[in-house]
Amino acid sequence: MSVRVKICGITSPEQALMAQAAGADLLGLVVYAKSSRYVDVQQAAKIRKVIGPDTQCVVLLVNADEALVLEVIAQVKPDLLQFHGDESPEFCQQFKVPFIRAIRMREGLNIDAEVSAYRAEGGFLFDAWVEDQYGGTGHQFDWSRLPANTDYPLILAGGLTPDNVAEAVRLVKPDIADVSGGVESSPGIKDQAKVRAFIRNAKEAAIVI
Repeated sequence: MSVRVKICGITSPEQALMAQAAGADLLGLVVYAKSSRYVDVQQAAKIRKVIGPDTQCVVLLVNADEALVLEVIAQVKPDLLQFHGDESPEFCQQFKVPFIRAIRMREGLNIDAEVSAYRAEGGFLFDAWVEDQYGGTGHQFDWSRLPANTDYPLILAGGLTPDNVAEAVRLVKPDIADVSGGVESSPGIKDQAKVRAFIRNAKEAAIVI
């Protein structure tokens, strides 16, 4: 199998160029003011300009209003939106842009019902549940809760690091491994050595499956 890697929380053009050089397949830009990795629409547009055609640009939004989503689409022109909050299926689908739906793994969650409701073309990103925190928590959840077979892209997030991503790829077999804080030297600052190690470890683990 193969696995793609998404480096999320990119905050500058320089970081975007570094992550691409390291082999990232997708880059995530967080347009959510409460995040330590927040970039505004103008900064996101600057970063977008240095993202090459072989790398997908993903803009992460959390409970944004319609006007902000439309501004992101117009100014940043992302390949994918990522809805990481409490957005309804109708809200996510109205923009006619491919999107990733984040599912925070709370107790009692019905994964099949979520998948059926959102029909996210970009896939479903599974992240740890932390009340009042929408991603980027550094927490890991029980991977055994995930379905063994899916007909949609499965994106694994939540507490991944260069040290555990190989195990995650072997056990979960995700289509995409997503990391943010696990490759940082400080919030919002990606560490080049950690980024390279994460991508290398993920992709090497996928080869042997």
